[in-house]
Amino acid sequence: MHQNLIVFDGECVLCSGFFRFMMRHDRAGQFAFATAQSPLGQRLYCDLGLPSDDFETNLVIFDGRPHQRLDAFAAAMRALPWPWPALSVCRFLPQRLKDAFYFSIARNRYRLFGRRDTCMIPSPEVRDRFALGGYGG
Repeated sequence: MHQNLIVFDGECVLCSGFFRFMMRHDRAGQFAFATAQSPLGQRLYCDLGLPSDDFETNLVIFDGRPHQRLDAFAAAMRALPWPWPALSVCRFLPQRLKDAFYFSIARNRYRLFGRRDTCMIPSPEVRDRFALGGYGG
């Protein structure tokens, strides 16, 4: 498996926006990607004891270590070039505050940002950044 991986809800407009942001700013290609609906995404959610049908968190696996919720966002930002690592300071907030903030957005993301009926269909160049088994579902 790829050492650095971002697993995101391919039907969520906000989550897909995070994926597009990372594609644009991860010019070094440090991360591979997978949708939560893919075979790889489903396996990772199950392995971490997370629901495999309600994706309230993106997963960021960085240096082989899984991160969830706001800590996932912080790990991804730390890996990008300046100025993005500055956003990773959120990792120092108390866990209760981080979780409350994250879940208030996650639980309302479809209502606030919308939902696609199906996962996005990436171009061949974008598809090359997906991990093996990381697309489809």
